[in-house]
Amino acid sequence: MRFMMLMIPHGYETAAPGTMPEDREAMAAMMAYNESLQKAGVLISCDGLHPPSMGARVSFPGRKPKVVDGPFAEVKEVLGGYWVIEVASRAEAIEWATRCPGGENEVIEVRQIQELEDYSPDLQAVAESFPSMQTVKK
Repeated sequence: MRFMMLMIPHGYETAAPGTMPEDREAMAAMMAYNESLQKAGVLISCDGLHPPSMGARVSFPGRKPKVVDGPFAEVKEVLGGYWVIEVASRAEAIEWATRCPGGENEVIEVRQIQELEDYSPDLQAVAESFPSMQTVKK
């Protein structure tokens, strides 16, 4: 089972463009945590994200794309980074999230990634009609 652990740092929604972590101890603790995920063989990928002030959102009112550049005033929570892990259960994914050296202003949301097998046979058949997408690395 694959899970995405989403880091939600409160206050990041108003961070200025180019804002980067500056705390060496926090960085070292996070890198050690990432290394523990890697050594356990559960880490697929992980990355930090630049603040939303450098991003854009694309919505589709009337099925037409509308682009809004960040920051996004109406947003209360934003992503600061993520991990994709492969573990045996939801409980194991949550256990890994509890080991993160997060700060008081950070929350990790744990979400299971949808696998092709989770869909109905009809939708699986649609997806399987795109064979080049079946080789996308998980």
